[in-house]
Amino acid sequence: MSDILNQAVHRLLRPLVRYLIAQGVTFPHLASLLKVVYVEESLARDWGRLPTDSDLSLATGIHRKELKRLRTLITQHTPATGVTRGAHTAAELIGAWVSSEDAREANGSLKRLPIRSATELSFETLTRRIKADMRPRAILDDLIRAHAATLDDDGRVRLLRTAYVPEVPHDKLAFLADNVGDHMASAFHNLTTDTPFLERALFFDALPHAAIDAARPEIEAAADRLLQGLHRDLTPLEADATADPQARRLRIGVYYYEEPSSPADESS
Repeated sequence: MSDILNQAVHRLLRPLVRYLIAQGVTFPHLASLLKVVYVEESLARDWGRLPTDSDLSLATGIHRKELKRLRTLITQHTPATGVTRGAHTAAELIGAWVSSEDAREANGSLKRLPIRSATELSFETLTRRIKADMRPRAILDDLIRAHAATLDDDGRVRLLRTAYVPEVPHDKLAFLADNVGDHMASAFHNLTTDTPFLERALFFDALPHAAIDAARPEIEAAADRLLQGLHRDLTPLEADATADPQARRLRIGVYYYEEPSSPADESS
């Protein structure tokens, strides 16, 4: 491994390992998981033939006897579940709510919606727009539990957040895996192609704390405007992927991070 690649991997691993230590996950456990991932990724390569244990051992550095055990483990392994159906549906519904022109008042603010109505946009109408396979009341209960919406005394639903932030640890980790996993896949794709995906970041080394406090609401509002606009433009184009053999999966994300301008030395 080259020095620059070693430094890059070191930097990428530090936040992960910092979190794992806080969760009580030890190095032997991570090492066991890495072995499985190494074998899975090696098996996924285009070998042009069925790879032998010798091929995999050379690619991964894992002994052939251990490879046999790992290959058996992989074939018997049940993949971890992703974001729960409720969290996925709740996130979709919020996206539809904030992106629908008829869900806004004349001044641009979001309308409070009746649960059902024959004369105006309702919460049930939004569930039909996203083709939800859950009862509207179950979706509403998920939103209320996540403090993303509330049911007012007059029976109208009011949105409290323009993005879904799950309360359940499982869903938080599943969203993290999906978002960060795709971000890393995009970044590594850009290292090996002449047709890179979009990847941009704005950074400052030392902004006054007060300036960041003042800018943070506008940063969040700008991100909301970007994602809501793209959701509004792209959602009508979405169709059944099975009907189009060239259909592509797409994820667009925005992230934000801040810390003291003189953090602990990252190179140590």
